Amino acid sequence: MVKRLVVTGYKAHELGIFNDSHPGIPIIKKAIKNQLLALINEGLEWIILSGQQGIETWTAELVLEMKEEYPNLKYAIITPFLEQEKNWNELKQEKYRALLSHANYQTSLTKKVYEAPWQFIEKNKFFLRNSDGILIVYDEENDGSPKYTKKLAEQYAEKENYSIFIIDAYDLQLMAEEIAEEERNNYL
Repeated sequence: MVKRLVVTGYKAHELGIFNDSHPGIPIIKKAIKNQLLALINEGLEWIILSGQQGIETWTAELVLEMKEEYPNLKYAIITPFLEQEKNWNELKQEKYRALLSHANYQTSLTKKVYEAPWQFIEKNKFFLRNSDGILIVYDEENDGSPKYTKKLAEQYAEKENYSIFIIDAYDLQLMAEEIAEEERNNYL
């Protein structure tokens, strides 16, 4: 049973998404929501995020939207280092701080500002040790930062009872078609 789920995936810029009105965001959110709903029905309680821009911040927004219907669903933002958002633009920092303020738990893993890539590696190891499963939005055909987390999760799952869920380009295409179909039906 997955009670604590890490959710991660591409950063927004890796998907070519540079603003909140991008038509791909609702598709991604709906795909994540469908996976979360299946897991909530099986006992999911916590979503664990590092707060990166993109999949992780959209998931935090999604959890906030879902809280009305699922008040027991909680999310944690555990950053790999302090001041993660320091170099982001003001609007992104503002949104990020709002998500932090609504998190049920938040901390920084290394209690230091960015020093080196080891902080990301330690964050990934910590997340795996402290969760029952991971949901990764990642497609093998489109390389990006999630590949490292996916590889580490696969190695971990070989030794431990650990669930890995993947949302890939095919899943997102199906979701886009489903949304388009719903919209067509709403116009009829």
